[in-house]
Amino acid sequence: MEDLFGPDFITVTDEDGNEFELELVDTLEHGGVTYYAMFPAVAADEETGEPRDVDVDDEEYGLVIMKVVQEGGEELLSTLDSDEELDTVYDLFMERLFQDEEESE
Repeated sequence: MEDLFGPDFITVTDEDGNEFELELVDTLEHGGVTYYAMFPAVAADEETGEPRDVDVDDEEYGLVIMKVVQEGGEELLSTLDSDEELDTVYDLFMERLFQDEEESE
């Protein structure tokens, strides 16, 4: 299926005030909580405008999973509370990814 609208980007700010741009690749609901799967946005080469090559083994590049929490009546993104929660949600995202790949073959 053609991606008609392009990727969704989200800017998050960590507790130290550093901003990061992430590309949203999937969302899912589990246990009444919404989770986002994202990758760090790849900056374009200034000369060519093409995405820069990414070293997928670089610890700065990898799947980022965050959840939506309510705080003061507004929705915020938060890290997961435990390794167990992270493992469960990661497995759910991977199942969906592989299911989508099998359906497209």
